[in-house]
Amino acid sequence: MSQPASPEITGRTTEDPQEFIAAATASGRLIGIDGGTKTLGLALSDVTRTIASALETIRRTKFTADAARLLALATEHAVTGLVLGLPRNLDGTEGPRAQATRALARNLNKLSPLPILLWDERLTTAEAERMLIDADQSRKRRGEVIDKLAATIILQSALDRLGRQR
Repeated sequence: MSQPASPEITGRTTEDPQEFIAAATASGRLIGIDGGTKTLGLALSDVTRTIASALETIRRTKFTADAARLLALATEHAVTGLVLGLPRNLDGTEGPRAQATRALARNLNKLSPLPILLWDERLTTAEAERMLIDADQSRKRRGEVIDKLAATIILQSALDRLGRQR
């Protein structure tokens, strides 16, 4: 009896910026993702990969619907790669959230050829919260925008590093 063919993984995930640049080409927009349990905060770079801007927050439902929305946005904006925040612990170890993020990347790889860069996102949500408090945003308003602001911080950090790598 023959084994069923395993689904071919089309995308690639890496933590190496050089490998990501090679896979994503040297130019083109990127989407940054802050993956939480309830939402996916999204940010979008400009074509020159200089500036990250908040894009959207996807309320998580089922993976299929969430991925469909994310990939539709990627197509709409001619995105050439994804930068996914990897929530490591302060000591650099990985807990359950990091494992869930890696699973998200693996599942996206099965649906899309877009390369994914896993980017250390330690303290980005805390930084986003502090920025919103400094801007005197209400608690309600902070809750509405914190995930896409965190995604913007993740993406901008990656853009700054990738720009130095070129």
